[in-house]
Amino acid sequence: MLLEEFITIEKKDGVATVWLDHKREKMNVVSPAVIQLFSGLMDHIEADDEIRAVVIISRKPDFMAGADIKAFAIEKEGDFRPFQEQGHRALERIENSKKPVVSAINGACVGLGTELSLACHARIATNSPRTKLALPEVKIGLLPGGGGTQRLPRLIGVQKALDMMLTGKNIFAYRAKKWGLVDELTDEGKLHQAAVMMAHRLLKKPLARKPRLSFTEKLLEGNALGRKILFGQARKMAYKQSQGNYPAIPAIIDCVETGIEKGLKAGYGKELELFEKLMLTPESAALRYLFFATADNRKNPFGENPKTLETLGLIGAGFMGAGIAEVSVTKGIEVLLKDIKAEMVSKAQQDIWKSLQKKIKLKALTPVAAEQQMGRLHGQLTYDNFDKADIVIEAVLEEMPLKKRIIGDIEAFCKKDVIIASNTSSLSLTEMSEHATKPEQVIGMHYFSPVPKMPLLEIVRTDKTADWVIAACYAFGLQQGKTCIVVKDGPSFYVNRILAPYINECLVLADEGIALEAIDKALLKKGFPVGPITLLDQVGLDIAAHVTETSRRIVANRPGFEICEAVVKMAAAGRLGKKNKKGFYQYDAKGKRQGIDASAYQFFRGDGKTALPIEDIQNRALMLMLNEAVLCLEEGIIANPRDGDLGAVFGIGFLPFTGGPFRAMDSWGIDAVVNTMQSLQKKYGERFAPAKMLERLAERGERFHQQG
Repeated sequence: MLLEEFITIEKKDGVATVWLDHKREKMNVVSPAVIQLFSGLMDHIEADDEIRAVVIISRKPDFMAGADIKAFAIEKEGDFRPFQEQGHRALERIENSKKPVVSAINGACVGLGTELSLACHARIATNSPRTKLALPEVKIGLLPGGGGTQRLPRLIGVQKALDMMLTGKNIFAYRAKKWGLVDELTDEGKLHQAAVMMAHRLLKKPLARKPRLSFTEKLLEGNALGRKILFGQARKMAYKQSQGNYPAIPAIIDCVETGIEKGLKAGYGKELELFEKLMLTPESAALRYLFFATADNRKNPFGENPKTLETLGLIGAGFMGAGIAEVSVTKGIEVLLKDIKAEMVSKAQQDIWKSLQKKIKLKALTPVAAEQQMGRLHGQLTYDNFDKADIVIEAVLEEMPLKKRIIGDIEAFCKKDVIIASNTSSLSLTEMSEHATKPEQVIGMHYFSPVPKMPLLEIVRTDKTADWVIAACYAFGLQQGKTCIVVKDGPSFYVNRILAPYINECLVLADEGIALEAIDKALLKKGFPVGPITLLDQVGLDIAAHVTETSRRIVANRPGFEICEAVVKMAAAGRLGKKNKKGFYQYDAKGKRQGIDASAYQFFRGDGKTALPIEDIQNRALMLMLNEAVLCLEEGIIANPRDGDLGAVFGIGFLPFTGGPFRAMDSWGIDAVVNTMQSLQKKYGERFAPAKMLERLAERGERFHQQG
């Protein structure tokens, strides 16, 4: 790769401006070939006597998107280390250069972009809400491999550095300045000018940074005993959250501790050693698969030029309706929010405003931008202006007669080509569409709760839904920031369908006398973000009772299935879970969860005193979920295994470190999965009989994904 394909240099008054502008990519990404360019760049800078200081800045809207993840697909140890060592040397040359180097940051500065900036002598960033720094390598099963584990703790302190690296969170401009991650902030249009001025100041004297550690941070980080406690607690908390399923997490802690306790040379060495080991782990391969699958998912498979949906009519201002409204107005969509109760509309508006206020507080949003977003939200009690809506989404109670009546209203008050969408989580879209005069314009838009936080949108098509409608809704979901999968109409669609037998089996286990807490702990240990019993309390046992009815429809006429009625009985007895502090768990006055409520066992045949190996608990719940996912693929509910993986991971948090149910089965071996199911079938009944597709794949030695 030629230098000019990534970098151009302009010189003025002794300051060289290094413009980053990858000619082959939309973002500035760093491949092994680009790493070599930085070595050549420093040769050029050091040899040119006219250059006394340097500013590194991007011509693109974002500073740098980090390393090229495609380069991480290596086969053995030693394949990547030479490139990483070269990167270390290049950044070390920047850090040790006698000519001061300023990093000028606008937009996203993540991964290697942040590590490059850390190697510079000073950092200046724009105060734009778009500006953010991050080391998100943990999200793809890796650690910051460009010296980040060493430079970051020395700059902002061990605790903040671990928080940043172990979560991969974005640090927006004002917090970055507060933490000392950047030295100055400036307006977006003045970045280059301000960076050059900073470079001239550095020529006169080095930057004097004030210590920004709190008293507690100084106490813990300033001595060996305090640091021992700190790293010990970090490992303990990290294990509790990850259950040992993410090797990158302890590796990051090891690198930081090695560097702090044994010095920079040892720290860099540990970073080189562990980075390549992590590249070869199945967890990193799975997380990278998810990264690429999510990126591919942003390409609309239903058309390149879908109809633009500019105005959303939204019926129902409850929790779901308010969430859909929020993710719409914040992405430039006009929203007509209708409800039959003024207080519901008012509460939705207040909740959305509170959410925006939090972003303002974090300086991730300006007050002016927040006002503009709220200006797109129009609360109302009538269908006024619904003739301007391009799409109408109903988010009302799960009652078919009500939804049919609303379809009639939409057709009466809206234009003829309006898309009619339902946010139902389980009711038949086909039945709804039969009530419409234009069934081809009826579609499901199943959002997950809470809508602003849950990334998935399940788009549900019937046999009559028009392709242009699907394409427009897919583009609409992408605009809202969602990961979209298109599924065929059927009981509970895809995500809730695979969840139903899993939840039911967990309740059957409790019926058999397995302790509720043991069931939760077993599935948490397996890697689910929340245990199934906790999930039921969080969702609400009234809703869980509805899921029980759904389960009944899904497994109707299947041999060996027994539906546990416990949550139906609990809901009827007024136990609704966390929402009224009466469920499986006890809650204090503030709603904080305590231990299991022993009185919950009165709704089960078992008393929680029967023991069962943890593997049996895990396998009984998990294998039914996997089998249901395969049945969905077999029946055409999902179009392909990738959609099944994305739906499960982003809809219910299915073991992200496996890449999703289909990739997990590929990784574990289809034959091993079939054998496990058959073993459970002999021991516990016919409901564990593997799907025909699974048996065929096992016999042929095939897999769901042909690669990876």
